[in-house]
Amino acid sequence: MRTLVVVIDRAGDVPRKTGLATPIAGWEAIQSLVVDLGIADPEDSTVNCLLEGLNVTRSLRDENEEAIVAVVSGDTDGVVGADQAIAREVDELIERYDPDAAIVVIDSTEDERLLPIVESRLQVDSVDRVVVRQARDLESTYYLLKQFLADEELRDTVLVPIGIVLLVFPAILMLSSLAVAIGSIAAVIGLFLLYKGLSVDDHLSDLSTQAREAMYSGRVSIVTYVVAAGLALVGIFAGVLGISEHGLREIQLVTVMAFTFYSVPWVTLGALAASTGRLLDEVIQNERVRNSYLNLPFGVLAVGLVIRGFSGYFIERAGYVDGLSIPPMQIGAATIRGFTLTPEEHLAVFVVFGVLVSLAGIRLTSYLAGEFEESGEVA
Repeated sequence: MRTLVVVIDRAGDVPRKTGLATPIAGWEAIQSLVVDLGIADPEDSTVNCLLEGLNVTRSLRDENEEAIVAVVSGDTDGVVGADQAIAREVDELIERYDPDAAIVVIDSTEDERLLPIVESRLQVDSVDRVVVRQARDLESTYYLLKQFLADEELRDTVLVPIGIVLLVFPAILMLSSLAVAIGSIAAVIGLFLLYKGLSVDDHLSDLSTQAREAMYSGRVSIVTYVVAAGLALVGIFAGVLGISEHGLREIQLVTVMAFTFYSVPWVTLGALAASTGRLLDEVIQNERVRNSYLNLPFGVLAVGLVIRGFSGYFIERAGYVDGLSIPPMQIGAATIRGFTLTPEEHLAVFVVFGVLVSLAGIRLTSYLAGEFEESGEVA
């Protein structure tokens, strides 16, 4: 078995510093090359790489294997040209010596990228990376930093925020105290980590894409979404106005319940508008509508009723609103006297109505789903 021990010099140090043409092969030729290159540049790591090639060759010969040591070099400007030059020299060595396998000796990550060129032409039994012992940490750090700076996404994700922090921190420090500066920077870093960790940028990109597609396709939901957003804002305003009328200033359970009590009708209407628009889109675009879309408006209304009932119970017990009063009614010959519901009765009425609306939605959804299936079979 004949093994080719090939030393890769992608940077072209051998021909540039010694003036010798590559490929160079043979024990004596490589020994002479080590001396010439070492005299020309004693700090070049290629010298150690050539010595490692000689060491591997001697080890193979000690095991009675036929081994040939050689060096190939990228003696052309440019990455592509250097790779093509190495490919030609590998082909020349294969044609000259007809080896059965190869052992590749490299001294950097850049040289390691050329392994596919050798592997596509010859079986590679081993890859021997040589790192000068005194420069191991320095070289590894250098190549890691080089790869990091070459990655555009990592640069944008890490270097840009660090740069902004280093610029903003002194400005905040000059305008305020150290505690405020550290707190502000920590808050910004926390928001950035949440922004990236929760993939908010991806969600925003998807949201803008969906909104653009909805506008172009003329969907009904784009209008109902705007209506829903407006009703939600009205609900927030109604909630703030409601708690201000009762003089609630501190954030307590009653304050939260009062805000919910006054805002939930408007928010429910907004959610009902959005779900109805989504349902209409499904009805227009698809022959068969999924049950989840059919039941969504009823579910929204049922949840709104239940939340309204519970929030009303809390603020009614706290004395901020009066109980629900039923006026006297005349139904035919029967006369119903007026009465006032207790907070518990008020809550029970809303919960029962919410459950009834949900059951009605399930029943109607099942009926409409059957109608859609029958119409699909007839078609």
